[in-house]
Amino acid sequence: PNFGASLHILKVEIGGDGQSTDGTEPSHMHYENDENYFRGYEWWLMKEAKKRNPQIKLIGLPWTFPAWIGKGENWPYDYPDVTAYYIISWILGAKQYHDLDIDYVGIWNERAFSSKYIKLLRYTLDKHGLQQVRIIASDRLWEPISFVLLLDSELHEVVDVIGAHYPGTKTVPNALLTKKKLWSSEDYSTFNDEVGAGCWARILNQNYVNGNMTSTIAWNLVASYYEELPFGRCGLMTAQEPWSGHYKVEAPIWITAHTTQFTQPGWSYLQVDGHLEGGGSFVALTDGLGNLTIIIETMTHNHSECIRPPLPHFSVTPQRATFYLKGSFYMVKTLQVWHSRLGFESGNSSLFQQLHPVKVWKGSFSLDLNVDEVYTLTTLKTGKKCCCPEPPPPQPFPSNYKDDFNILNPPFSEAPNFADQTGVFEYFMNVSDPGDHVFTLRQVVVQRPITWASDADQTISLIGNFKWVNMTVTCDIYIEKQRDGGVFVAGRVDNGGIYVRRTKGVFFWLFADGTYRVTGDLAGEEILMKGLSGVRDNAWHTLTLNIQGTSASGLLNGYPLWENVTISKPSNGWAAIGTRSFEFAQFDNFHVE
Repeated sequence: PNFGASLHILKVEIGGDGQSTDGTEPSHMHYENDENYFRGYEWWLMKEAKKRNPQIKLIGLPWTFPAWIGKGENWPYDYPDVTAYYIISWILGAKQYHDLDIDYVGIWNERAFSSKYIKLLRYTLDKHGLQQVRIIASDRLWEPISFVLLLDSELHEVVDVIGAHYPGTKTVPNALLTKKKLWSSEDYSTFNDEVGAGCWARILNQNYVNGNMTSTIAWNLVASYYEELPFGRCGLMTAQEPWSGHYKVEAPIWITAHTTQFTQPGWSYLQVDGHLEGGGSFVALTDGLGNLTIIIETMTHNHSECIRPPLPHFSVTPQRATFYLKGSFYMVKTLQVWHSRLGFESGNSSLFQQLHPVKVWKGSFSLDLNVDEVYTLTTLKTGKKCCCPEPPPPQPFPSNYKDDFNILNPPFSEAPNFADQTGVFEYFMNVSDPGDHVFTLRQVVVQRPITWASDADQTISLIGNFKWVNMTVTCDIYIEKQRDGGVFVAGRVDNGGIYVRRTKGVFFWLFADGTYRVTGDLAGEEILMKGLSGVRDNAWHTLTLNIQGTSASGLLNGYPLWENVTISKPSNGWAAIGTRSFEFAQFDNFHVE
């Protein structure tokens, strides 16, 4: 609080082993008889958030579910008691293992809801003493959830918040008729330059002014994924170089502060018409104890377009605005002033600067507003623009990178810098192997999850620098699946995230039946070379893939297996490892140069 973005809410994915836009997040229950509350990064992230702001609200929402939830169907509602048990296990695990109290839980991100499931979820929460956990539905559009809530009084009783995604600052009559809290439960998703900051400033105000929404949640918190994946840099700030420690506090952070440093959950919006005559908007909030915060934005159309939905034309002109404070606010004598101006063409933005206080004379004051500005006027004296040491300079991904996965108590379940795009790759301890491969990386998703995006039919984890052209990728591999098992190493890999099915590159496959293949795609349809390797499952082998210019070659256990395979495109991309299907397999001594 009172530092930078000073966020009020942290919403996390309840990992389900499936692709959720820029990668997969591991489930706390890969299999029916499996429970582990130390996978992935969300537990760590929630604890770090609570250290900084103990009052921050926590929300969990699933995008995907492990296959066993659907018993073979790509649908989570056929066995609603199983799904409810699974979600409640996550909430109980958060408390038991991390002392985290989850405040809100969602249904299924941007997918269908089931009224029967929502009612059962509430019943099961209450049965486990989780009355304080509130339900948000349905993280999609205003309809049909609003209409159904008006028809179904039982459902109306158990849903606390209607959450819509990318509402374009508008709501619908049925949503207002429900008298529920209305939230924009996912919004923004825009490249974090100054236009992104303009988008964020505009919707933070206008979601309430036009749509009565009292919460706006940005996807996403921080761009900490390879920038060439979908929606690169669509975070409030950027920290996409863990190997260098470089990060950048982008303009949207300071736009956030205009609202979050001077309000808190539990404050109320004053019900005034917040449209300004010359364009732009304002909101006013109070804590009910005499404090008042007013946030004004005058973003122009072309400087505040979000990624979605399309923004109808409007105009904003410089204007003088006079505000009248009445009732208990008539006594306010001065207001603290914080100001941002987005510079765009001039390139000289001024972000979150404290100006001289404004004198309120007989309950009124006037401001000269220019375009593309944000003002906060507040009775609070707590605002702060922190100054921090400069982050380390940016560096490309190391051009010579090794990981032997030899770590006894890893801080995370997954190896650093690997970005799983289908499947989940976890540190594994091979108790049966007394040799060189006790500590490995293992692919652990063995059935296609209930998907949200188009996960591949193969598993794949990316690493490195998308701009790489010539490279040598070496990895020890261990096929666990007999007969039709298989693994690969790859280079010049060009895609991931929601586009993972169409990934191209140079893929060197080794199969349990003693054959090998070289393909130009993850799907394995574009075959560049094939032959016999003599390799079987359940033994360690070393694969080496060398790509130079338009030619590739492959080694097996240090000996040439194939060479002079012509590569046309892609011309650059990441390195990768993965498997032929959803199957167990192990990787060790990964090295890319």
